Amino acid sequence: MADTRGEHPAPAPGEPVLACRGVTRTFGRDGRAGEVRVLAGVDLAVGAGEVVVISGRTGAGKSTLLAILAGIDRPTSGSVRVEGCPLEGLSGAALARLRQRKIGIVFQSFNLLPSWTAAENVEAALVGSDLGRAERRAKAATLLGDLGLGDRLDHLPAELSVGQQQCVAIARALANRPRVLVADEPTGDVDALTAETIVGHLLEPVRTYGAALVVATHGSFSPQVPARRLRMERGVLAPDPAAGP
Repeated sequence: MADTRGEHPAPAPGEPVLACRGVTRTFGRDGRAGEVRVLAGVDLAVGAGEVVVISGRTGAGKSTLLAILAGIDRPTSGSVRVEGCPLEGLSGAALARLRQRKIGIVFQSFNLLPSWTAAENVEAALVGSDLGRAERRAKAATLLGDLGLGDRLDHLPAELSVGQQQCVAIARALANRPRVLVADEPTGDVDALTAETIVGHLLEPVRTYGAALVVATHGSFSPQVPARRLRMERGVLAPDPAAGP
């Protein structure tokens, strides 16, 4: 494995774990008919151990923002920093390494590899780490066991329920102890008990080592969880009036 020490500078004291400033995202050709501006100058800073919940209707721009915060998509303009490291200055390969080391992602559509077992999907997040194959398998088994899937390690995604597939996606996102965790509709398609389990596991890295968690939802996300609650409307992020003072 390549030595990437020094590639990502240490954050300055007081630096947010995750921050974006002036982020816009436009789809379509500049100045042409049909151009759509999905994000219109988003500013956001998330500190260590903080939970931010972004609500909004389908199509408001939540998923696009999460993809940019996670380094999967690049903004049309603006900047994103993870522990002080500006993502816009990174090559594709360096960005992929940073995602593997520092960012956990829970996709709305799960993005599980259909021909890989539950354990293999989780192990995929550990490829390139210092763990050997047996250690990767053991860690995947532990994560899945904690999520109630200890007897489903060798099942393919198609052999799992929607809730079980979501739990596999959660386990994969937590595998590398991410500093930043972004989750797109993590409890939208599961029953209340499974949702409670998922929320508990998403909060664990926040509580144990100060990860920053950003959740996007078109509904509600555990109102009992202490969080800064924002709302996105037409690509603009603002405090959620429904959350109260």
